[in-house]
Amino acid sequence: MREPTTEANNPIEQEFLSVIREYERVIYKVCYLYTHPNAPLNDLYQDVVLNLWKAYPKFRKECKISTWIYRIALNTCISFYRKEKNVPEIISLTKDIDRTIEAHDPINEMLKQLYQMINQLGQLDKSIILLYLEDKSYEEIAEITGLTVTNIATKLSRIKDKLKRMKKEE
Repeated sequence: MREPTTEANNPIEQEFLSVIREYERVIYKVCYLYTHPNAPLNDLYQDVVLNLWKAYPKFRKECKISTWIYRIALNTCISFYRKEKNVPEIISLTKDIDRTIEAHDPINEMLKQLYQMINQLGQLDKSIILLYLEDKSYEEIAEITGLTVTNIATKLSRIKDKLKRMKKEE
């Protein structure tokens, strides 16, 4: 009988674990946008990591590893979200941040409002603005989402306008 180990035994496993450690926060951010009571964050995170593991041997390094991770993470989260028959009410992106925000810190309050507004966007818009806020170029966003660069530019402009309108309506 084989002994269970905590360390990876082969170079591919070690390489994969290293990649996951490096991009763990990115994966959690993407999962956080799609989490709700029926899809706990850690469950969604595990689904993404599992899908990354399944796809890792086929990764051809034709794009940046971060682009590939975003693509798999977004597709996993969106697929999971679509499978849910009962779409729950919107969950605040700042659920855990609320406890750490100081009472009258204007920057944190603005950030909290921004996350709440982003959470009201559709799935694709959420994905695009998340990537934009992560300082991804239009080309990288297009590669991750499968849209054209022109389409990304147009969508981002509309998303920004929508967010501005939401801010004015408050």
